[in-house]
Amino acid sequence: VQLVESGGGSVQAGGSLRVSCAASGRSLSRYAMGWFRQAPGMAREFVAAISGIGRTTYYTDSVKGRFTISRDNARSTVYLQMNSLKPEDTAAYYCAGRLGSNYYVDIPDYTDWGQGTQVTVSS
Repeated sequence: VQLVESGGGSVQAGGSLRVSCAASGRSLSRYAMGWFRQAPGMAREFVAAISGIGRTTYYTDSVKGRFTISRDNARSTVYLQMNSLKPEDTAAYYCAGRLGSNYYVDIPDYTDWGQGTQVTVSS
């Protein structure tokens, strides 16, 4: 499946952004999806995941209570709503997918990746 992110941009600390990940080529209904991010000079890291069927969600500790992952299978789109943004959230955000009913947190677990969208949070 091809994944295309959108919705990144620049925002001041405390603000909100929603990034989207649209899939083409097949339905996402059987896909587990995740969001990762990579800051300059840093390794790519897990942010959030949602299971393929049960819609169970999981977050890294640093974004719990601030970020929400959701999906709209009819639109083949996954979202990451980001509230109370901090400068340390600045990174390129990537969505990832794989067939599966669970959620996954490791990079090697995913088979399909988008090209990324930049999120910049200024203080």
